Amino acid sequence: MSDQASHDAAQPVPTLNIANVLTTIRIIMVPFFIWALFADESTYGLWRWIALALFVLAMYTDKLDGDLARSRGLITNFGKIADPIADKLLTGSALVSLSILVELPWWVTLTILIREWGITLLRVVVIRYGVIPANMGGKIKTVMQAVVIGLYLLPWTHTIEWLYTVSWWLMLATVAVTVVTGIEYIFKAVAVRTAYKKNAE
Repeated sequence: MSDQASHDAAQPVPTLNIANVLTTIRIIMVPFFIWALFADESTYGLWRWIALALFVLAMYTDKLDGDLARSRGLITNFGKIADPIADKLLTGSALVSLSILVELPWWVTLTILIREWGITLLRVVVIRYGVIPANMGGKIKTVMQAVVIGLYLLPWTHTIEWLYTVSWWLMLATVAVTVVTGIEYIFKAVAVRTAYKKNAE
């Protein structure tokens, strides 16, 4: 029995697994989300609700595929690459779309996108020196982005003044956390690289 267990443990994780399927579905959902958002034409009607539902469902699959990958040992190289790309495609498309619809200032969208894609690029560069694990700040940033984008997609936000005000201040707080955690990641990346260089000497 133990020999069989060892044999099973040694088997490579198949790329085609439930976690990766959910990640792929999330990527496929992005164009449908964008289409529904623009089909609404800022009337805040049925299509806006559909766009919000697609966004919420996609964000849920992000949590679900991560939980499944960790609990069932389904972590693959495809998942490591595709999962963060799927997340950034979803949040990025939402932010860009909201700015095109003149519901969110472009400086907010560009600040978040530059931070997200810049850190993604930095992660690729630093991976040769070591892995920087996700910290609580990064997790809080991700949750805040999801919540505030969801609020901006909510039709009621644009018809109820106090709700719009709350959403705007939460967006500002999200931008601040996004920038601060990005700077923190840069310092950690430098530290990892420096430690690697010292160990190599």
